[in-house]
Amino acid sequence: MSERSAGPGERSAGPGERAYRAGFACFVGRPNAGKSTLTNAIVGQKIAITSNKPQTTRHVIRAVLHRTDSQLVLVDTPGLHRPRTLLGERLNDLVRQTWSEVDVIGLCIPADEPVGRGDRFITGELAELKATVLAVVTKTDLVDKKRLAEQLLAVSELGEFAEVVPVSAVSGHQVDTLVEVMTGYLPESPQLYPDDMLTDDPEQVLVAELIREAALEGVRDELPHSIAVVVEEMIPEGRLMKIYADVYVERSSQKAIVIGHRGARLKAVGTAARRQIEELLGTKIYLDLHVRVAKDWQRDPKQLRKLGF
Repeated sequence: MSERSAGPGERSAGPGERAYRAGFACFVGRPNAGKSTLTNAIVGQKIAITSNKPQTTRHVIRAVLHRTDSQLVLVDTPGLHRPRTLLGERLNDLVRQTWSEVDVIGLCIPADEPVGRGDRFITGELAELKATVLAVVTKTDLVDKKRLAEQLLAVSELGEFAEVVPVSAVSGHQVDTLVEVMTGYLPESPQLYPDDMLTDDPEQVLVAELIREAALEGVRDELPHSIAVVVEEMIPEGRLMKIYADVYVERSSQKAIVIGHRGARLKAVGTAARRQIEELLGTKIYLDLHVRVAKDWQRDPKQLRKLGF
């Protein structure tokens, strides 16, 4: 990528030094554009859950990248989508609120898919905002140079972007370049979070998200939106952390799917989630999972509140 001049509102620091910058950024795009995978690649640790199912992300999660001259706070949001339920409407409200509060927005468009109606819709929505908008062409490892060049051209014609950056979260190609570009557009500011903080989210939220990710794997296509997880208790006992969590679905038939034949499916969910949670917390855990039915919870305001939406 060519060298760029100072971004809008940047003023040069003293000779050979760059003024410290700190601020908030988020990636947006249609479902499965690689937003959460990119967030995790930049922070270097699993903060956001990923899945090949749309609407995987449901909570706003902030991940902090510490650098010597800047602090980039990445806000991982749900994808903007056509809502079919009250949950969908609330998730869209959450997305738009986040967009209005960040300094930099990266519109993620996969290199291996043609620019579509969803991309044009989101570009139009972003045009109204005060944030600096970059176009980020993701999944560049899936295409050859010719296809990438065509996609970069198509994306640059989509709207007014401060910059267009191709990147691959999987291979790591251009991830550092993207960080460099994004931090250049952050405001000059003192540090926002302490050096050792990777995320400002309560551990219970992250643990619940990891359990939900494990539960999403391999279930039928219609089930992901029906699954919610609430961590009821986390109790440290010596070197062990005891975690009690409930997996909520909307119907008894879905409960049977999640539990599986003789409990095999739920056991596999517990095993996969335990591995990820132990990595996150750095300690051995005991995980107690129960599947409960909250009838039509996505459409019920009372149930949504209970489940944290």
